[in-house]
Amino acid sequence: MIKTALITGASRGLGAALALALCDTHHIIAVAKTTGALEELDDLIQAKGGSATLAPMDVTNADAMATLCRGIYDRWTTLDMWLHTAVHAAPLTPTSHIDTKDLAKSITGNITATATLISYVAPLLGKTGQAVFFDDPRAGQQFFGSYGATKAAQIALARSWQSETVTTGPKVHIVTPEPMPTATRARFYPGENRATLNDPQTQAVKILASL
Repeated sequence: MIKTALITGASRGLGAALALALCDTHHIIAVAKTTGALEELDDLIQAKGGSATLAPMDVTNADAMATLCRGIYDRWTTLDMWLHTAVHAAPLTPTSHIDTKDLAKSITGNITATATLISYVAPLLGKTGQAVFFDDPRAGQQFFGSYGATKAAQIALARSWQSETVTTGPKVHIVTPEPMPTATRARFYPGENRATLNDPQTQAVKILASL
């Protein structure tokens, strides 16, 4: 039976690279808000001889995520991997100038959605599945108030789940990728020389080999 990999935030960057790296051995369930980018990813997966199910959904929509996970259960019963690359990157700003709407979106996208997804995906992963979270430690850095705080909280959730499942499974991984020329990083460092950064596809292969 073919293995399955759910990738939340799969349309670009590391998420898309992970999908391409896994599609030789897994059926990819690709979740992202951008339909066009998902279709482009699907073309690349098919060109490699792989297969994917596209889910143009917002991870902050709990009802949509419940429907997605129910669909995974109905079709495959279980899930072998979940890789959570979806993140909300609020604009950089002094902490005293943080916009309450941007902060609310960060909390919803990086904390609430993660907690909700863990509760929905955990039964699908069971004892033998694997979940992978991606750290980006920015807490305490200048101008990273919203992103740094909520990303740290996201990883805190993952670490708690990791410690709780040591003996029962699923296996929870937390990895810190090397800097890559992603859209998120471009928002944070618009003048950076992107040629010096690490290729997402190379990073994806390296990360998967380390699991």
